[in-house]
Amino acid sequence: MSKLLLCLPSDAHSANTSYGYALTHDGSALSAKGSAALTLLPSLERGSEVVAVLPACRLSWHSVELPKGVGSGSTRLRAVLENLLEDQLLDEPSRLHLALLSGPSGFWVAACDRAWLSSHLQALESAGRSAYRLVAEFAPETRDQQIYITGELDNAELILTGRDVQGVLRLPLSATALLLLPPTNGDPGSLDYAQAAPVLAEPAVAAMAEQLLDRKVGLLTRELLWLDAARSNWDLAQFEFANSGRTRNLRRLSLLGVDLLRSPGWRPARWGFVLLLLGNVIGLNAWAWKEQSAQGLQRDAINSALTQTFPQVQLVIDAPLQMEREVNRLRLATGAVSGRDLEPMLAALATVLPSNKSATSIDFSSGQASIKGLQLSAQEGSDLALRLRSQSYAANLDGETLKVSLNTSTSTRPEVKP
Repeated sequence: MSKLLLCLPSDAHSANTSYGYALTHDGSALSAKGSAALTLLPSLERGSEVVAVLPACRLSWHSVELPKGVGSGSTRLRAVLENLLEDQLLDEPSRLHLALLSGPSGFWVAACDRAWLSSHLQALESAGRSAYRLVAEFAPETRDQQIYITGELDNAELILTGRDVQGVLRLPLSATALLLLPPTNGDPGSLDYAQAAPVLAEPAVAAMAEQLLDRKVGLLTRELLWLDAARSNWDLAQFEFANSGRTRNLRRLSLLGVDLLRSPGWRPARWGFVLLLLGNVIGLNAWAWKEQSAQGLQRDAINSALTQTFPQVQLVIDAPLQMEREVNRLRLATGAVSGRDLEPMLAALATVLPSNKSATSIDFSSGQASIKGLQLSAQEGSDLALRLRSQSYAANLDGETLKVSLNTSTSTRPEVKP
């Protein structure tokens, strides 16, 4: 999944604002970097994610302890944070954007100018580069002690982060600034900290840093810092700048889908899915062929039984229906009775009818007998119908008339009785 990392300039957005950017396709290596106006930024493929990086000079960090009953999802969180930070902030809380982040040792609040942030986010949205996440260029407690030397020769800065640092410490690069480093081994202002902690410096100030610290320093590129910040789980897009839950979830699903379809890391899984799909298709086709073959054999057996039993049938179209017709013709020719005739119907009724019940009239038409005068109650009619069902007859009490017919749902073939 591609990501475009944009570092927000320290000044508010204007028509001439240029944004530092870095582009990555796999989240681990940079494919492009530079600085350009919003209209000249690299084009993005569908499903790419835009991450806005907030520079250290625009953020202040504050450690807080939330009251009981107030969590990150509380509706009172913003008001609680304003009350907790009222004496620590240099500006009115209402003019600041606040974001609560959970660190290993407690909660941190990042604060920045709301109008400044809003101007850049609105500009990104207008340019079709809406920021999906907001991350901090430097954040507390995200790594071990580290010293960064950034900027140019005339405005070089020393930035200190780490679990022993209260937030993010920014100082002008000078010998005096080294005396303000956190205490080491109980000795405030000890230069041991600068000698022990890893130091990374931008190329423009690397020589100056080596001369001042009297040690070798590693080279630092800001774009790799942004990439490292984008890997963090922290997101400063909260409160008025937060995406809605539904929009965020849909966006995550979309990005996950693009990642599954295009990411090289998922290539083995994609091939496995294709092979599994092909295996299922081949298996289903083989099973369908086997079922069709079995049905064909069964159909041939039924057709053969029809032509062997009734040799006069030369063309088989619907074997069950043709066999029923031939059986009916045979029954009529021999004078035999079937379950649809009145005699076997009355015989079955006699086996279940109470001895004190007698009919006053019997009508028979189209395979149904209508018997009157039995004077059956609803319960007796229900019991009688249940007992007749075991003999393949259906009975229905309609007022004082009992209607009896062959139950075709249980007897689908005619029965020939000599």
